[in-house]
Amino acid sequence: MAKRVQLVLNQDVRKLGKSGELVDVAPGYARNYLIPHGIGTLATAGILKQVERRKEQERQRLLEEKQQAEARKTALETIGRFTIRKQVGEQEAIFGTVTAADVAEAIQETTNQEVDRRGITLPDISKLGFYKAQVKLHPEVTAVIEIHVAPM
Repeated sequence: MAKRVQLVLNQDVRKLGKSGELVDVAPGYARNYLIPHGIGTLATAGILKQVERRKEQERQRLLEEKQQAEARKTALETIGRFTIRKQVGEQEAIFGTVTAADVAEAIQETTNQEVDRRGITLPDISKLGFYKAQVKLHPEVTAVIEIHVAPM
């Protein structure tokens, strides 16, 4: 059985690994394809230290993003209620529906925070009243806000 070679990938390789990962490959694959094309670099002590440093920086960045999302969640939940004005017909029924874009716009106007409309989960809103909505700020952080649908 041939000895395996350890490489650090410089870019993503399908079915092998992502950029910055340490992988074991066959010596011929490394020598004839990965290294000449600049896709991988032989794993030396210095390169392994660089990889660890990059991983630590990435971990710190992700932790900082999560902390910022937690702060935004606290700000949104402190405000708590956002008002959206719609035209009203008979029996307090609104024309059209309240969309995630409407909620994102209301949050933008009130807090000057940009929220991705795709991360907003709404119930079916067809009448005036108060509704709960979830705003996903980070994969691990979700804020629950109240929406007040009022007449124009």
